Amino acid sequence: MGLPAFEHIVVEHDGPVAVLTFNRPDRLNAFHNPLMRETLDAVARLDADTEVRAIVVAGAGRAFSAGFDLKAAGENPKTEVEDWEAQMRLQFDFIMQFWRAKTPTLAAIHGYCLAGAFELMLATDVTIAEEGCKLGEPEVRFGTGVVAMLLPWITGPKQAKELLLTGEDRLDAADALRMGIVNAVAPKGEALAQAMEKAKTIARASARSVALTKRAINQTYATMGLDAALQAGLDIDVLLNAGGGPEKREFARIRETEGLKAAIAWRDARFREG
Repeated sequence: MGLPAFEHIVVEHDGPVAVLTFNRPDRLNAFHNPLMRETLDAVARLDADTEVRAIVVAGAGRAFSAGFDLKAAGENPKTEVEDWEAQMRLQFDFIMQFWRAKTPTLAAIHGYCLAGAFELMLATDVTIAEEGCKLGEPEVRFGTGVVAMLLPWITGPKQAKELLLTGEDRLDAADALRMGIVNAVAPKGEALAQAMEKAKTIARASARSVALTKRAINQTYATMGLDAALQAGLDIDVLLNAGGGPEKREFARIRETEGLKAAIAWRDARFREG
């Protein structure tokens, strides 16, 4: 199936395996709306292509992704709850497309994998993380919330609460493996190669059996209430973002007056005190 030319992602094929690479290296592959819409288009097309037996997602440059683009968010402020609902739904669908796809999805992560990128990684079926990765969900540190509350379903509630309530964003690959968040840790520079090897192993299996087995696994989680829980979490995140709070307002004020780097420095400094 021919794909259109994309501006913010690159799609390549290695036999039955498609590789989708986030391609905003100057922004650490931060997710803004154009990239998310391109990815939704590409994954839908790949998932409909019977020749594609696995999809590997990766990031160009120094990181998998630093998460949703805070600079772009500041340039397009939301003023109504309906605006936040539309934006959060786009982000949610962008993350969950990797869970919902009938084609197996794999993530090869390196550098940073934070916030929305962390959630996207959780939504893939298999994750290979490089040594030296930094993972986590820092949202509570600047007054926002998690778009797709997958973490309690992937690891245990105690571990999920520790990560999410502290805003931990320096979890390393070895600890992520211990917690069941990733499948394997690869030497630096080898995550993509190992993900491709795993994808090609999947591609050699019966396509029908693989697709129906993934469907059965996902249905197990749906039966346990995953879909309803994720929707409830998304509703809470909309209210959190639309209502704001002192930390969120101060982060936004510093971002607007001094720039994003200063806002992030303010956020991080608060967690080095005492």
